[in-house]
Order: sequence, then structure tokens, then C-alpha cells
Amino acid sequence: MQVQHTQMTARYTQLSPSPGIEGRIAPVAGKQRRQKSEHKLRPDHGWRCKPGYQVIVLNRGAVRFDTPNTWLVSEVPDPGGAHFTMHDKPEPDDDIRFQVSVFQLVPGIDWSGLPLDSLLTDSLKGDERPVTAETEPALITRPGVEIAWRETSFLDPEENRAARTRACLARGADVHTLITLDFWDDDAERAVRAWDEIMRTLRLGQYIKDPMQGPPVFH
Repeated sequence: MQVQHTQMTARYTQLSPSPGIEGRIAPVAGKQRRQKSEHKLRPDHGWRCKPGYQVIVLNRGAVRFDTPNTWLVSEVPDPGGAHFTMHDKPEPDDDIRFQVSVFQLVPGIDWSGLPLDSLLTDSLKGDERPVTAETEPALITRPGVEIAWRETSFLDPEENRAARTRACLARGADVHTLITLDFWDDDAERAVRAWDEIMRTLRLGQYIKDPMQGPPVFH
């Protein structure tokens, strides 16, 4: 597989208060101050992603995923309380909106007794948009992370235009994250392609001491 190396972009975002590397705080909820920082990577950095994508690291690795490298980080606080927001184009001309909220939990609690798909369904209650279709939750399990996601189709009342939302709830390593992707039906192909890569690269609780160095590379 081809990867980007020295020319790739890594965006590191700290959601305050910081969880640190040792003794992470818990829980974190509600609106958080976001300290956006972008730095030049070291020549021997360990970050890897597919061409055309960028690495996104939140809270030193509490949450990590890859997005298209043309997506832009929003500087405007989200009225809905999302901790991190990106758009495919500058607002108000954007067609895709991507949002992430991170919740760091008390260490040592076993959450396996709470089905992730049920938690996802509960988290989406209260959506008053005129839903036209929705999928059953899809479940993904791999070492260190459990993922449940579903897609909802609706008619945007302001634009009178068909749109979709994909929502994901993931947990692992004392971290829960809620991820949403909003897009028009017309943009489904590129939105779904981005979503698939986000889900494939989603990692939780893999903390990195130096985001500019990234994870170690073994040759």
C-alpha cells in the first residue's frame, strides 16, 4: 500500500482539559476549549496515511483517524456542543460536515454489558428532522475498539433537498467518541469514501508522547 510520508499533514488538536499520558482525567463532557496547532513533522516521523488523506490526532491519541486532506478545521464553536468540526469547503459553501465529540471515562469500568448499538440509538433520540429512511446499526470490532454506526436519510427542511447523516459511536481504552458526517445525497459517493477511510483508521486510546514524532516505525 502506498503511504504519504514527509509531505503528509498531521493535525494535532488538544481538547482542554488535557488527559495527558499518565493518569487521564474522567469524565469529559459538554463543550470544551479547543487548542488547534499545526506543526512541521520531523523527517523520521511515524505517521502514515493513504495519498490524499491527512492524520487527525485528538488529545495526544485519545482519538485518531484519517480524513481527506482538503477538509478544513472549523474555527467556529459548534452550537450543538461538538468538540471538533471539519468541512469539505469553507462555510457557507460546504457540502459535507464532519464532527467529533470525545468522552474520556473513569478507568477500569467494564462497559461491555451495555450494547453499543443500543447506546448509539439512544444518543440519536430527539432528532426532529423528517426522516425518510434509516439503516440498522452496523457493528465493527477489532483489537482495542468497538464501533457501531448507522445512516439516516432525511429531507432538509430549509433547502428542500435530500440529505444523509452517518453517526458512529465507538469505545475502547476508557474512551467513547461520537462521530457524525452530514452530506447531501448528491455528494454521497465522496462522502461515503471518506467515511470508509475514517472507520478503517479509527483508533482509540493510543497515546503519543510527541505528536510531531508520531508512533514508532519498525523497519
